[in-house]
Amino acid sequence: MLDLYVTSPQKGEGKTFITAGLAATMQSLGYKTSVYKPIQTGGIELNGFAQSPDLTFVKTIDPYINTQFTYLFKKNAEPLIASEDEDTVIDLDLIIKDFSKMHIQSDCVLVDGDGALMTPLAPQLQNFDIIASLQIPVLYTLTLREGEINDILLSINMAQQKGIKVNGVVINRLRDGFQNAKLTNLIRIIEEYTDIKVLGILPELVSHTQPDEIITNILNGIDIESVFNVKIEKLDFN
Repeated sequence: MLDLYVTSPQKGEGKTFITAGLAATMQSLGYKTSVYKPIQTGGIELNGFAQSPDLTFVKTIDPYINTQFTYLFKKNAEPLIASEDEDTVIDLDLIIKDFSKMHIQSDCVLVDGDGALMTPLAPQLQNFDIIASLQIPVLYTLTLREGEINDILLSINMAQQKGIKVNGVVINRLRDGFQNAKLTNLIRIIEEYTDIKVLGILPELVSHTQPDEIITNILNGIDIESVFNVKIEKLDFN
């Protein structure tokens, strides 16, 4: 099984975009792929049905990707606050049960986390508890911003202390004209201080970018085999 938990040290790093892009790419390579969202805050109602904005976005990239959420809260806040607002306690066992069903039905399950590693979900429950319970590795997404080095080093080191396997880091939304020296230094520092590799760099893609162009950018910009720790015959052009 090629399961992966996609997270980031801060909100707004393009985590859901990377999740959707990787899912569409794996689907295009012949893997039956699912995206699981354990917790969605900022849920919306459309035609009388509660919907996950993040999973709706995944479907716009590839409508054939199987998607599911366990908890959906209307309030756009930290999961603990949003769940308390609706008088609901997030249950880890239910999340494990839902993930297990998708795991059985799929070749590849991408888990799109809500919040960062230490984000509180319920009393004595944080996101790292979900990752540890599902026993799947993590991929970090990162955008280049003020304070990014401190945040990514802290988050990766915390994951490693918790016994969570980190497959790598993907740098997202690289703007045209970005200083190569700063990018080179960022990659060097991440790899030197964590022993975790930067597995890819994606440019800043506009919201209306076509699905096939997103997949092309993923294949050209990210080491897919290292992300999932698997040899993919379709990518062997030698």
